[in-house]
Amino acid sequence: MSFPKNFLWGGATAANQCEGAWNSDGKGDSISDHNRSGSRTSNTHRSFDFVIDTDKYYYPSHTGIDSYHRYKEDIALFAEMGYKVYRMSIAWTRIFPKGDEDQPNEAGLQYYDDVFDELAKYGIEPLVTISHFELPFHLGEAYDGFLDKRTIGFYENYATTLFKRYKNKVKYWLTFNEINFGTMEHGKRINGLFNREYTETEQYQALHNVFLASAKAVIAGHAINPDFQIGCMLAYITMYPKTCKPEDVLKTQQTNEKFNYFCGDVQVKGHYPYFMKRYFEKNQIQVEITDADKKLLQEGTVDYYTFSYYMTTCIADDLDKRSDKSGGNLFGGVSNEYLETSDWGWQIDPIGLRYTLNQIYSRYEIPLMVVENGLGAFDQVEADGTINDDYRIDYFKRHIIEMGNAIEDGVDLIGYTPWGCIDLISAGTGEMSKRYGFIYVDRDDEGNGSLDRSPKKSFYWYKQVIESNGENLSN
Repeated sequence: MSFPKNFLWGGATAANQCEGAWNSDGKGDSISDHNRSGSRTSNTHRSFDFVIDTDKYYYPSHTGIDSYHRYKEDIALFAEMGYKVYRMSIAWTRIFPKGDEDQPNEAGLQYYDDVFDELAKYGIEPLVTISHFELPFHLGEAYDGFLDKRTIGFYENYATTLFKRYKNKVKYWLTFNEINFGTMEHGKRINGLFNREYTETEQYQALHNVFLASAKAVIAGHAINPDFQIGCMLAYITMYPKTCKPEDVLKTQQTNEKFNYFCGDVQVKGHYPYFMKRYFEKNQIQVEITDADKKLLQEGTVDYYTFSYYMTTCIADDLDKRSDKSGGNLFGGVSNEYLETSDWGWQIDPIGLRYTLNQIYSRYEIPLMVVENGLGAFDQVEADGTINDDYRIDYFKRHIIEMGNAIEDGVDLIGYTPWGCIDLISAGTGEMSKRYGFIYVDRDDEGNGSLDRSPKKSFYWYKQVIESNGENLSN
C-alpha cells in the first residue's frame, strides 16, 4: 500500500464549531449562533432560538474553543503533526455580518489574512469551505434564505470577495458543506428555511438556488484565478440492502440516488439526473428551472469531489415499521449486525470506505478527497494528563488502510482531512464530550474549562503516519 508522494494529509474544522468570538470585530449572527446546546446523556436535543437569550441559555458556538484568539497555537500543533493541508471554513458573517451588504467587513477579511499567513509560515495549504452551515441569520429571517433568488447574488458577492482577497493565498476551495443535507427535512435550516413551514417544492427550489450559487462561484473563481481548484462537498452515507430481497435492493437504490447521487450529479455533471425528474413528478414537486439555469449548471461544474464518511447503514423496504434502526449524522437506517458502533451509535465500517471511494470514482472520474472522517468518543484524561485514545488510532488505522487499497484499485484520491483534528463543538448535539480530535481541549458541555490544548496519544501516531506517507501505521 502506498500513497502518492504529493498526498495531502491534514485535518478539518469549521468556524462555527471552533472559532467562538461570535459577535467580535463586527461579526453578525449566523444560523449556528442560534443553536442551543443538547446532550446525549440527558437525552436533550439542540434547540434553535429565533431570538438569542444568552442570559437564560448556553449557545456553544458563541465561544467554541476560542480558536479565533488561539489560532496560532492551534496551527503550530497542526504543523507539529506535519499537516500538508488544513480544511477550515470562513464565517460568512465575519465578512458580511447580515449577508446582504454591499461592502465587506475589513476586520473579518484581515482576520483570515492573518490565519492564511500563519498557515503559510508552516507550509500548510488551506482548504477553504466558503459556506459551512453558517448562513447569516438575517438572510433567513428577511429573505427565507436561498428560497429567494436574491440570496444567490449575496452568496456570489461573498464568494467573489474571498476569491479576490485571497487569490494568492488559497488554492483549494469548497462551495458548500454537505450540500445534500438540503434534501432532508432536518436540512432545511442550513439553506435559511426556518421562518415557517415549507413545502417540499420550496425546499427543492431553495436547494436549486444553492446549486446556482455554487455554479456562479465556480465560474467567478476560475475567472479571478485559473489555478483555483473549486470542489463540492457531500455527506456520503453508504447504503447496503438489509437483505437480498428485491424490495430492499430497489429501496436502497432509490434512497442512495436521492441522497448520495443527486447533488453530486448536478455539481459534477452539470445537470439534474433522470431519477430526480421521476421523484419530482411522483411527489408533485415543481421547481422552476430555466434554460439559463441549465446553462449555468453546465458551465459551473466543480474540479474535484469531496465528501464526509463516518458510517454506513442498511436500508429495508419496511424501514418505517422496524425497531432496529441505526443512528448518526441525521440519517437513519437499519442496523448492521456485522459492524461495531461508536458511543453515539454510529456504525464503524472501514471496508465501506474503500467501497465508497470506488463507487464515487467510477461515477465521476475526477479527483477525490475524504474531508471528514473520524470517531466521536468519550476521552479519559489520566492522572498524569495523558489521553490514551487507542480506539481512535484503531479507527483511523483501519480507514487509512482501506484508502490505500482504494488507491491501488485505481481511485484518484488526493487528500485526507480527518474531522475535528482538534476537539470542538459537535454540530449535531452541541456537546464537547463527543470528542473527535487528536488534540484535547479542556472544555466541558456547559462551557467550563481552561481551553488549554494537549496532544492525545493519537496526535503522535498521526504524526508518524504523515511522516511515513501512510506506510507506518503501528502504535
